[in-house]
Amino acid sequence: MHPPASSPGKEMVDYICHYLTHVRERRVSPDVQPGYMRGLLPDGAPVEPDSWESIFKDIERIIMPGMVHWQSPHMHAYFPALTSWPSLLGDMLADAINCLGFTWASSPACTELEMNVMDWLAQMMGLPEMFLHYHPDSRGGGILQSTVSESTLIALLAARKNKILEMKVSQPDIDDSTLNSHLIAYASDQAHSSVEKAGLISLVKMRFLPVDEDFSLRGETLRKAIEEDRSRGLVPIFVSLVCATLGTTGVCAFDNLSELGPICAKEGLWLHVDAAYAGTAFLCPEFRTFLKGVEHADSFTFNPSKWMMAHFDCTAFWVKDKQKLQQTFSVNPIYLQHPNSGSATDFMHWQIPLSRRFRALKLWFVIRSFGVKKLQEHVRHGTEMAKYFESLVRSDPLFEIPAKRHLGLVVFRLKGPNWMTEKVLKDLNKSGKLFVIPATIQEKFIIRFTVTSQFTTREDIQRNPSFKSSLAWRGSKEAASNLVPSRCSELQLPSDLVSIANCGESWEL
Repeated sequence: MHPPASSPGKEMVDYICHYLTHVRERRVSPDVQPGYMRGLLPDGAPVEPDSWESIFKDIERIIMPGMVHWQSPHMHAYFPALTSWPSLLGDMLADAINCLGFTWASSPACTELEMNVMDWLAQMMGLPEMFLHYHPDSRGGGILQSTVSESTLIALLAARKNKILEMKVSQPDIDDSTLNSHLIAYASDQAHSSVEKAGLISLVKMRFLPVDEDFSLRGETLRKAIEEDRSRGLVPIFVSLVCATLGTTGVCAFDNLSELGPICAKEGLWLHVDAAYAGTAFLCPEFRTFLKGVEHADSFTFNPSKWMMAHFDCTAFWVKDKQKLQQTFSVNPIYLQHPNSGSATDFMHWQIPLSRRFRALKLWFVIRSFGVKKLQEHVRHGTEMAKYFESLVRSDPLFEIPAKRHLGLVVFRLKGPNWMTEKVLKDLNKSGKLFVIPATIQEKFIIRFTVTSQFTTREDIQRNPSFKSSLAWRGSKEAASNLVPSRCSELQLPSDLVSIANCGESWEL
């Protein structure tokens, strides 16, 4: 089948460039109901091939009406999920190559680039040398997983396997399932739901511990829980600290690593640090105070796919002892063995699935294209925009900020009963011109406002929304002013992507 005269490749790149350039003009959240797409699609798949022209037209007709536009400068829900032109281009190449990097032999460059880039990233963030692949005193290393949720599960499974092997030494006749029933793991009660899910999957009891007035898990709380559970015949094995408890999901609070780390080291607990959102901030030395105590961690994970402009999926995960991962996940059939088995790194032994994408390519493109300084500037810009928004909220006596701002997340509410803040949230989102989500802390309903886009400016925050005019006194009024269309240069879209979009005939399928 011959490609059409006008190149679909060029047409799609042009469309992507236009989309990213004008995304601020789109409604951020869709105005559709569940099942909206059913009436727009035929009842079954086409028997004969559809034309590219027909497929392309359906992007705007069928797909875009149901999209939340995460790249919009008016997207303030959840946490960032950013992309960038180097990340897009890296994945284009990875998708074209389409290698499956389960062993070193299945694509040596796939494995070796990942090892080197993970060492770069650890050094950029100031992580301990024990997490490096290429360091004489290290037994650990890093790998790119799909999500932080998967990384938490992998860490818990590794901790479980390690503890069961230890228990087998003194109790060799007891089966693994019986030993597993005595294990218990801990996390802050602010921890992400993925921690609870990891406990459900692994059949390990999970105990969620209360936090202090700053929503931080403290050492004495953990110590008491360990003593209580040991007296009940349980075996503590794992502590998950999540910075989405270095940056909890609700309020971006930070657990006290410097207190918790030594306790975990003394008690023989696997310490897993989840810095899903906040990890990118550690590119900036001024934010690394939250890392004090990280030398006690057995594993550390964060999402470059959130704030670092390497798009999903891209989760960095390090361990200080790779053998504990490999003993958990290793199966080695003859058809996966190769002449360098044992001497080369085979990442299939570091994860749940066998196959894996060439994720390191987009991360390599991002780091090289922006450099450490530009990535630091990006983090500082998002933080400054959040500070500015916080100042606007604090200047209005009708509002309160019930938790300390950390990084790019501000939480706020109207003073008074919860229903008032719930109405504010509903009115804000109803317009579709911005998107925010709620949370609750200490039975208070709050609104989370996260600066998610690299393109958000002070002007965006001032005019979208004008909180004093639209929230406090006119709750049902439109919550956001009209968006002003912006040109590519105003968005600061990298010129390289514009050039690619304009390169014309060279883009062909």
